[in-house]
Amino acid sequence: MRIAIPLLALAASVAGAAVAEDTSQALPPKEMAWSFQGPFGTYDRGALQRGFQVYKEVCSACHSLNMVSFADLAAPGGPGFTEAQAKVIAAGYKIAAGPNDKGETTDANGNRLTRPGILADHFPPPFANEEAARASNGGALPPDLSLIIKAREGGPDYVYSIITGFGHKPPRGFAVQQGKYYNPWFAGRNISMPPPLAKGSVTFSDGTPATIPNEAKSVVTFLSWASEPKMEQRHRIGLQAMAFLVLLSGLLFLSYRKVWHGRH
Repeated sequence: MRIAIPLLALAASVAGAAVAEDTSQALPPKEMAWSFQGPFGTYDRGALQRGFQVYKEVCSACHSLNMVSFADLAAPGGPGFTEAQAKVIAAGYKIAAGPNDKGETTDANGNRLTRPGILADHFPPPFANEEAARASNGGALPPDLSLIIKAREGGPDYVYSIITGFGHKPPRGFAVQQGKYYNPWFAGRNISMPPPLAKGSVTFSDGTPATIPNEAKSVVTFLSWASEPKMEQRHRIGLQAMAFLVLLSGLLFLSYRKVWHGRH
């Protein structure tokens, strides 16, 4: 008994340590159903436009979208905006301008000269440089969202889980660091990003209720398109190639039977 009791105490101590260690691990991403998944997947145009609205009105305050141009918004396979609508969207952004006719790049107050955006422009970043971005976000650098779905394991499920994963009470003994927020779907569970979404963060023009799940699913759909804008085209080409191969296989089989019929 003198040996058994210390062993039991040690086992309990090890088990407790294992549990404590588990609380710092990220939860597996929530499994969601997405219209664009699978070989026949397509983007929901309504969700793409709503997601663009969420990005523009909420996410763009901190996150860039450097690899997406305004022309992409009206391109085949995209959110479905017309060229005229894309031009209006582009013109609403201020783009850093080149030197004016006097060779100046700043105004009398030292501010950078700007011009309205055009279709050929890419979405401008919210901060002038990395130092400015970190200074405005407590030292953290908000990632560019152009390829975020492809860059994170779990893809759309992971991003959806992160942006809807706030508001949970930390387990007993877990320390939330100063200036951080508890999110059990984030590695380490301490995340610098404050809760990005709230009920009614936006007002969807199509009347869709602006709940956090709807906002999250819409913006994740938009970011999935941003990460893979040619997905629908790739799916069509793949299906056409498969149909061609099936047809070719059938013709080869019929030719084989005709050539070798009666010769065995």
